[in-house]
Amino acid sequence: MMIPVALTIAGSDPSGGAGLQADLKTFHQHVVFGTSVVTLLTVQNTQAVLVVKPLASDFVLAQLDAVLGDIPPNAAKTGALGNAEIIEAIAERAKSFGFPLIVDPVMVSKHGAALVDDDAVDAFTHKLLPNAFLVTPNLPEATKLAAMEITDLRTMKMAAAAIAQSGVENVLIKGGHLDGDAVDVLWSEGQSHTFRAERLETRHTHGTGCVLSAAITARLAQGEALIAAVKAAKQFITTAIQTNPGLGNGFGPVNFHCSTHI
Repeated sequence: MMIPVALTIAGSDPSGGAGLQADLKTFHQHVVFGTSVVTLLTVQNTQAVLVVKPLASDFVLAQLDAVLGDIPPNAAKTGALGNAEIIEAIAERAKSFGFPLIVDPVMVSKHGAALVDDDAVDAFTHKLLPNAFLVTPNLPEATKLAAMEITDLRTMKMAAAAIAQSGVENVLIKGGHLDGDAVDVLWSEGQSHTFRAERLETRHTHGTGCVLSAAITARLAQGEALIAAVKAAKQFITTAIQTNPGLGNGFGPVNFHCSTHI
């Protein structure tokens, strides 16, 4: 029996809590074979991002073509892409993808370091999103993409609908930056769906956006429907935060070994 394959196109986090390392760990935990394309290198740990170095776009595409030509995925996701040149290159390839592409914007690190330049936002909105199945921005990213202030559940729903106007099929806005419960909003087929979890008071939340989008990608690779995939991924990241291993002196990683309920 063939194992489902999921691809991550993302940056490297040497501390292992975010980026393609987090994606691959999440794929593995969901019993999906993970492949990867490296877009940028970072020097970082749980305390700070010191250097961000995007790779040449032709080298990124060479990696992508090598993987697609040999082990085609059932679903793929993007993480940090670094600059407009890489985003445009991936967007051009994505036009011919025969599998769902999940786009995690990853514009700013947990430490506040910029992971894309200013020109990249325009390329992201107008070239990559129209070729995506799902985009998963957090509130600051959604604010930028929707060009509106988001302060509550009502404006989250408005922003999700606005982002969908860029051509992306589905929009999941993560509400972790708001007060109260951690509420996410999925805009799909003209309707909004709400996913709620108890807010967890902990500093160990490094890579949570990567893990959530990777869990969704893994479940879509297995053939799961979108709403069910988002609900299960939300449960996975909540448990992963609750059971974090307490590593690092800054924003520590979550627990990649928690149950997936598969």
